[in-house]
Amino acid sequence: MRALPRLLRMLVHLGLGLWIIHFRFARLSPPAREVAVQAWAHTMLACLGVQLRVIGEVPQTGPVLLVANHISWLDIVVMHAARHCRFISKSDIQHWPLVGTLATAAGTLYITRESRRDALRVVHHMAECLRGGDVLAVFPEGTTGDGSTVLPFHANLLQAAISADAPVLPLGLQYQDARSGAPSLAPCFVGDDTLVASIWRTLRASELRAVVHFGQPQFALGRDRRRWACDLRDAVISLRG
Repeated sequence: MRALPRLLRMLVHLGLGLWIIHFRFARLSPPAREVAVQAWAHTMLACLGVQLRVIGEVPQTGPVLLVANHISWLDIVVMHAARHCRFISKSDIQHWPLVGTLATAAGTLYITRESRRDALRVVHHMAECLRGGDVLAVFPEGTTGDGSTVLPFHANLLQAAISADAPVLPLGLQYQDARSGAPSLAPCFVGDDTLVASIWRTLRASELRAVVHFGQPQFALGRDRRRWACDLRDAVISLRG
């Protein structure tokens, strides 16, 4: 009874997002597009019945590279609702029906993970975007976890921040039962989970809260990217409490 109305609202809102992309985006300035994406993400959380709690100082301008732990497909919507950013994502998503269109419109940069040459291209592009004042976001774990731990961080994409002399801001994500504050596994998308099963659990959850905890920006300060990745992982673990 709870999930079906939410599902209907979610589908209608997805359709609205496609309409905005096809009929309004071309007339909007880049800042106006960012505002539209953030507003759309806020409403999508409301459609799903997910509350949003933001802790810490939200970066108002770039350049900055956000690094976060990765739990669910929902992470992207949650982070967009907290602060619009351009995600770096695997190239497969670009070709997914509906999702690829929405991701591309939100400014996603795509990377072919199996290609070292493409990784170098993306790092170069990320550095250019950071020099231009963008707010970028990556999930350095490279995959999703169940939220109970944070996997080791891959360091390659941090080279973009080093090359651009830009700060990196650690960010901790959590999902909780809004009444008790206990961790919730409803949005998890890990292991043998299917996307449909994860979405359905999220729709069925009674009172789900997403917590976004922004940390303090860091500069490399002489650290190589592997050492920096370890320090950033420690910061994300701390932000998750």
